Amino acid sequence: MTLQLIDYIIIFGFFAITLGIGLYVSKSSGKNSSEYFLSGRSMPWWLLGMSMVATTFSTDTPNLVTDIVRNNGVAGNWVWWVFLLTGLLTVFVYAKLWRKSGVNTDLEFYELRYGGRPAKFLRGFRAVYLGVIFNMITMASVTLAAIKIGSIMLGLQPWETVVYAGIITVIFSAVGGFKGVVYTDFLLFFVAMAGAIGAAYYLVNLPEVGGIKSLVNNEAIQEKLSILPQISDTKAWLMLLIIPLAVQWWSSWYPGAEPGGGGYIAQRMLASKNENHAIGATFFFNILHYALRPWPWIIVALASLVVFPDIASIHEAFPAIPEDKLGHDLAYSAMLTKLPTGLLGLVLASLVAAYMSTISTQLNWGSSYIVYDFYRQHINKNADEKELVRVGRLSTVGLMILSALLALALQNALQLFEVLLVFGAGTGLIFILRWFWWRINAWSEITAMFVSGIVSIILKLTPIGSYLFNPDSGIFPDWSEYIFVVAITTLAWLTVTFITKPESEETLVSFYNKTTPGGPGWAKIISKLEHFSEDTIKKQWTVPAGISAMLAGCILIYSCLFATGYYIYGEYTKALVITGIAIISALLLVKLWKRIRVNIL
Repeated sequence: MTLQLIDYIIIFGFFAITLGIGLYVSKSSGKNSSEYFLSGRSMPWWLLGMSMVATTFSTDTPNLVTDIVRNNGVAGNWVWWVFLLTGLLTVFVYAKLWRKSGVNTDLEFYELRYGGRPAKFLRGFRAVYLGVIFNMITMASVTLAAIKIGSIMLGLQPWETVVYAGIITVIFSAVGGFKGVVYTDFLLFFVAMAGAIGAAYYLVNLPEVGGIKSLVNNEAIQEKLSILPQISDTKAWLMLLIIPLAVQWWSSWYPGAEPGGGGYIAQRMLASKNENHAIGATFFFNILHYALRPWPWIIVALASLVVFPDIASIHEAFPAIPEDKLGHDLAYSAMLTKLPTGLLGLVLASLVAAYMSTISTQLNWGSSYIVYDFYRQHINKNADEKELVRVGRLSTVGLMILSALLALALQNALQLFEVLLVFGAGTGLIFILRWFWWRINAWSEITAMFVSGIVSIILKLTPIGSYLFNPDSGIFPDWSEYIFVVAITTLAWLTVTFITKPESEETLVSFYNKTTPGGPGWAKIISKLEHFSEDTIKKQWTVPAGISAMLAGCILIYSCLFATGYYIYGEYTKALVITGIAIISALLLVKLWKRIRVNIL
């Protein structure tokens, strides 16, 4: 594979445009911290929705999907498809609540919902825990994928990829702020999708693959094609579908799919024009994320099994790859080396776009935690707006350097995904209930955070986990590790909730008046309000309609996902039936929307 002049023109032209956007908006973004981190809360739904999609389209995502498909088939993707339930719960229940809260970050929520020293500790600790540590791990995973792509496609050393990819990203992220991130995301989304679709179309038609019809009829591929686990495979149903659908989606915290909303998804909801734009942005994101985007990656992953059937064949084709970087996730990059001139440049630009969109968002979001939730709260409470912007830019650079160093020590994207998934197990239910149950307090969250982390570390990093969940030991089935962490964590935080004092009545009333979540979980607090009435409670309690919309939305998006797959497989009868289901669920959703939308005066 050799890059030609046209490839370099596409790649460097793309770099110039994104850097230019960052410099263009730098003046307005630097006015104050609200502009730098939330763009003055003036963003429309469609722009924020595309920004969310571009952010979650990172360089490690195609590698992760390829790793999943090569190991567990198409059905293995249920390990992340299941988070659609979490996403749509955020859309139809929590998006308007986040926007009404008026906070600058989702961590500021802690001192709105809770009170006293525990709330201050929780906010400050999670600013470092999420904004620095977890954020750094996530960015390192993305950078690891960039390292693997750079080594296979460009012959770059790991440090070269880190330096070249990181410098442009950190410059436009630091100077452009949130507005620069969102504006460039709009461009990055189209470049990334064009590259992914173009690559899938070309690679599936390679002579050794023979086109989509030959691919789906290939005996070695057919066992990987099912969108649902094989009926006879009980363990696969448990691991890939039943546990994720029954437990994982509501119980686990994972970046970008937090139960109840959070992280950079919350940042975009908080930056929206109003509550309806927050709802529209998150719904648009979920449609594009789950229904549109996965199939180009899946097609390349399936085709890679024909060209590179195992890790040994990848190593044989690319002997210069270090042993500690070898894995099934390399197959995506390996396939891209077969692209022709022009398309190769576009695909490389799309992968750069994927990297930049994710890293720039993580940098801006993480630095917002450092500025609002740590620096201003614990270092300098009287910091002016210029100082806050300066600290934001410095922390952006610092986070980039730390994540790059960590990336050089990592090996596998799927391995990191699984660690993060277990690490947040059991905490998700709190993020869902804290809006609708007055009894949850700061100690509930502190307990869940520490218990989940400690138990996960013990099971993942000590021999105890291997002993308890080793199939040969016979103590626990190996698939029950996640449920074990969820059960221990949930029992711990529920116990602490009931043995500690609730938040003060003043704090709870203030929170309710600010967000008006409604519902029976607030009956004790609502009864103390001056303008209390049964009619008010009913109007504020929109959760039943929101859950109905969530279910209709899930049917719509999963139907689109399934129908697209069956059209690709050439199973047109199934595809048409499921398309009909998608149309019916869409019409139902339109009716439900009228009951959920907020009347903006």
